[in-house]
Amino acid sequence: MSEFLIVISVILFIGSLLFLFRRQLLAPASAYLGMLAISFARTADGLPIVPVNNTILMGWLCMTILVMTATILQPLPLRQSSRGEGYMAIGALAGMAVGLLGYSFASLPSMLYGIMIVATVAGTFLGFLLYSRTPEGIPTGIGSGHFFKYLLAKGFPTAITVMQIGVVLVLIIATRHFATN
Repeated sequence: MSEFLIVISVILFIGSLLFLFRRQLLAPASAYLGMLAISFARTADGLPIVPVNNTILMGWLCMTILVMTATILQPLPLRQSSRGEGYMAIGALAGMAVGLLGYSFASLPSMLYGIMIVATVAGTFLGFLLYSRTPEGIPTGIGSGHFFKYLLAKGFPTAITVMQIGVVLVLIIATRHFATN
């Protein structure tokens, strides 16, 4: 059963990344369901494979509901637009990857968690900043007045989706790395 839950979780995480480009409203929900699915996976001894506790699940459920509500409240043309989403998604994934490298100097799992969060936000911002410098992204440039509106409309769901995947990876790294040290 645990193998099935892990496969479902991975499929939901991959789906959440794909939803970022087509149906951004569903991306955070898919990532949350992936985290929820992996929280039920157990070893033969009955211990959780990834220690996702109820506090983590409730906190990210609230964040998922918040970001989905913010997405629903956006005007339909903005909600349907996917301009710059690739830049933000790749930036967020790169930021998450850099943040996960923090285990080399983080002395506590909570530090690794914080480093991953900050790096993902920075990656999302830098990805959008890069997009705003392209010919297609000039209308959303910093001086246009649309920069922060579009960044929050598209970058917030992107960052939350990638962070939820990062939470599971942080917990996997923390249980493997910090348990051996």
